[in-house]
Amino acid sequence: MSNLKSLAKDTAIYGLSSIIGRFLNWLLVPIYTAKMSAESGAYGVITNMYAITALLLILLTFGMETTFFRFVNKEGERSERVFSTAVIAITSMSSLFVLLVLLFLTPISSFLGYADHRQYVWVMALTVAFDAVRAIPFTFLRQQKRAIRFASLQLLNIMLNIALNCVYYLLLDGHDPAYAFYINLVCSSVVTLCLLPEMMQVRNGFDPALMRRMLAYSWPIVILGLAGILNQVADKILFPFIYQGSDMHTQLGIYGAASKIAMVMAMITQAFRYAYEPFVFGKTKDKDNDEVQAKAMKYFLIFTLLAFLCVVGWLDLLRYVIASDYWEGLRVVPIVMTAEIMMGVYFNLSFWYKLEDKTIWGAVFSATGCAVLVAINVIFVPQYGYMACAWAGFAGYAVSMTLSYVVGQHYHPIRYPLGNIAFYAVLTAVFFVVMTYARPLLPQWMSLTVNTLLIAVFVAVVVRKDFPLSNLPVVGKYFR
Repeated sequence: MSNLKSLAKDTAIYGLSSIIGRFLNWLLVPIYTAKMSAESGAYGVITNMYAITALLLILLTFGMETTFFRFVNKEGERSERVFSTAVIAITSMSSLFVLLVLLFLTPISSFLGYADHRQYVWVMALTVAFDAVRAIPFTFLRQQKRAIRFASLQLLNIMLNIALNCVYYLLLDGHDPAYAFYINLVCSSVVTLCLLPEMMQVRNGFDPALMRRMLAYSWPIVILGLAGILNQVADKILFPFIYQGSDMHTQLGIYGAASKIAMVMAMITQAFRYAYEPFVFGKTKDKDNDEVQAKAMKYFLIFTLLAFLCVVGWLDLLRYVIASDYWEGLRVVPIVMTAEIMMGVYFNLSFWYKLEDKTIWGAVFSATGCAVLVAINVIFVPQYGYMACAWAGFAGYAVSMTLSYVVGQHYHPIRYPLGNIAFYAVLTAVFFVVMTYARPLLPQWMSLTVNTLLIAVFVAVVVRKDFPLSNLPVVGKYFR
């Protein structure tokens, strides 16, 4: 129980920076969608470029974050040498990347469809390079359990980003999407400078032999990461190439803006991951590690299912996060959120092959899911547009999650509380159906009231079955 309390504490701190930070980022969505109409397609440009950036970040960090955790905790490895080698490798790769982009800026811009806006490409190339360089210092902070500094720097990045966006798009009444990229570059460079004290600890040089061992461990993670991020952004990257309508950026912008409503699920899974990864790797020798993972899976699903019901139940209010000309895309929200839940489950299931040093399995699972996603996009996007993108993500994560569970139970069986998990999944599905079919039949105030009551019932069931108030500190004595 003490281990779970430690996990909960770290999750709360990391979640503070992740959830509050991403929530504050929501403030940019109404600003962007208000200043860039759906018809203009400007927000579609932002959606497309940030998707490409996310993919590039996986390539430039090439699995070194997870690899760093693994090698720091390995017997016989010097943590200082692991840190130095990883930082030097990523910095060198990022510098080479920027140089190549600048040398071939014109053909790259033309290929991406931005021949007249080459600034989109070089600015985002510099930004992703800064993001990659700071990846290991941030990972070092997590490994050292310096959650406060980690959270502070993450929030600095977000707050500075929001402030500069407000100045340009609100005070100066700007409309150019390029300034979103310029601002992102400024924020990334500032936070990277703030991490110089950590980066200055690179005193042990570059160890080629260690790098070879790290690459042998990390290359399947790169494939895993590529497939994983493609499951999140492949639709937004492929859409301009496969959608046949002249309103391509308009449709992509609507899909991207509506998907932001589902971001709450990504907030929860990201916060959980930040705390969970160093926690599990640090407990590799503990006998109760499998039991802790099983319990963590259950509580993760309970809270994500609750978040799902909250977003779906209060969607009539949350839709005001985006401008009204983007509302037609809100039908993708439940689909995208369900896909995010499955991604979180897949992450929880991934530790068996990471701890067994069988990361090749992760590459296989993610690549298979990614292949499903890409195939559905290519086949159905020309006819069904962005709705096919949403269902493709759902199918891709479902495949990866299922494969990881089935194979994992063979190599590293963990007794997950499947009955309990199934109960909450079915309860959530029933409440979702009621919310969906009651919504058009009732006035909005009544629909929101019914949905709130259903959410309250879900919380009451959780408290009754799995989270008794009597176990809480201080207030618990009043419920015994």
